Amino acid sequence: MALKLFSVRHQLAFYGTYHNHPVNVAIHTIFVPCILWTLLIICARVLPWPQAFPRYHLTINEWLAFDLNWSALWMIVNLTYYYILEPTAALIYTPEWILIALSSASFAYRTEWMPFVVILQIASWASQVIGHSCAEGRSPALAENLLGALVLAPFFVHIEILFGFGYKPELRAHVNSLVKVAIARMDAEKAAKGKPRCQDKKCC
Repeated sequence: MALKLFSVRHQLAFYGTYHNHPVNVAIHTIFVPCILWTLLIICARVLPWPQAFPRYHLTINEWLAFDLNWSALWMIVNLTYYYILEPTAALIYTPEWILIALSSASFAYRTEWMPFVVILQIASWASQVIGHSCAEGRSPALAENLLGALVLAPFFVHIEILFGFGYKPELRAHVNSLVKVAIARMDAEKAAKGKPRCQDKKCC
């Protein structure tokens, strides 16, 4: 189990099993970064930073800042995990990751923006529900693994974009084959559960 935690192929296959329909993939490509950005802002405002912990704030410009808080730690730990999973993709993702982290830290101080942030957070989650229910026809990955879905979704959206530009075609092909097998297994299990009990027992 621990080895699978650090296997990019296994983690991509798990995510891809629940995000295979192109409409659902497009929805996630747009709204997963929105969920991340707004969630960082909300957490920076509502999660208290312990008095015993060091405090640090750096204003870079009007739109970018850095605060040592739970949101910053979340971003640092997750990016470290991404480098373990897929270093090249993580390196390409790092500038965007830093921009999300620094811009969210700055906007956390802008009280007048909070209604927009909350609305965007709710709308982004609603889009996920629509994508899964109307396009994918499968429950979200967070229903099976909440923490894993929250941690991995931004990175895997990024990798999906890289795949579109020809990034590591052998990795993409292998992951797609694992996804097809997993989806076929899930569909078979769903069909089996849908059979009347008397058919399973040959009582009809």
